[in-house]
Amino acid sequence: MGTMDLRHLSVVTELDLVAGVRQGVREIRVCEKALLTPSAIDCIRDSGATLVRVPPASPASAVPPDAAPTPAQSPAEILYRSPEATALKEEIIRVGRKLWERQFVDGNGGNISGRLNDRYILCTPTQCSKADLTPDDFALVDMDGNQVAGTRPRSTEIFLHLEIYKSVPAARAVLHCHPPHATAYAITGTVPPTCLIPEHELLVGSVALAPYETPGTPEFARTVLPFVADHNMILLQNHGVVCWADSVTHAEWGAEVVDNYCRTIILAGHLGAPLVHIPNRKAVDLLETKRKAGLPDPRYALPECQLCDLPEFPDGITVRPRESGNPGADHLELGSEELETLVQAITDQVMAALKRD
Repeated sequence: MGTMDLRHLSVVTELDLVAGVRQGVREIRVCEKALLTPSAIDCIRDSGATLVRVPPASPASAVPPDAAPTPAQSPAEILYRSPEATALKEEIIRVGRKLWERQFVDGNGGNISGRLNDRYILCTPTQCSKADLTPDDFALVDMDGNQVAGTRPRSTEIFLHLEIYKSVPAARAVLHCHPPHATAYAITGTVPPTCLIPEHELLVGSVALAPYETPGTPEFARTVLPFVADHNMILLQNHGVVCWADSVTHAEWGAEVVDNYCRTIILAGHLGAPLVHIPNRKAVDLLETKRKAGLPDPRYALPECQLCDLPEFPDGITVRPRESGNPGADHLELGSEELETLVQAITDQVMAALKRD
């Protein structure tokens, strides 16, 4: 069996392909405007068949009357109510409630989206608590942000998500929320150090900090572009976090991990002792595991001695992003003579105080 003709279908699913793939079909012909579900795309790729988009089949084609969509339904609307979209909606609803229960969102804050295929994104609506989402609340948008299905208006921050999807083909889900401990870092313009907890290194690792812009604007959406290819977790200054992953659930895991990590560092800062980082040679092992999992990390190209970004003193538990060309901008470096003078001055003051006593 050489060719499989599916030009009569507006939406092609895996079920439409199984029979032909099992018989060894080498070419699958679909309408040039047809939508392919993610499972259908995976099925074609795994089978090694060639996908060919062609003009719609002529009316003379043998098409069962009940196979074509009704006139009232567009291809986008059919996709919006497809099994794949239904499953994604259910996953986003579960994640939205988890975010609300963990107090990572409040009011109508935060937004979540998932990629249905290379042309359409399903996202949460504007002005809706993530604890109250229902299957009919979602919006379907194209890669330009145009809403093509759903009755409630899309999130006003969908363009932030779209910039990530366009820049990172591996991103299947994007999540924006306001976890309090990670946001505490964001509003101080700092990022947490690395090499402290293995789970954070594997799932998140190095965290980026994007500069502040007014939420919902094109400028805001573009703030993540310098970082998103090498980081799956970005702090949005004075705002919150945005993260991407291969699923909505995994993106939510990232938000949980980074907030718990930031909380732990903040708590450790009250103990008055230096933070002990994972040895560099062990950090190499973690990064290799992470590389094999296909997760991004800008430290892959760094030498072993530069993997862990952690100050030696207990007052330096946060790391400020350094400006290019000014590597020492965030700390004071003393020469040996200056240090000796400072120590002597402190010693003299202590001895004078003891004599007074």
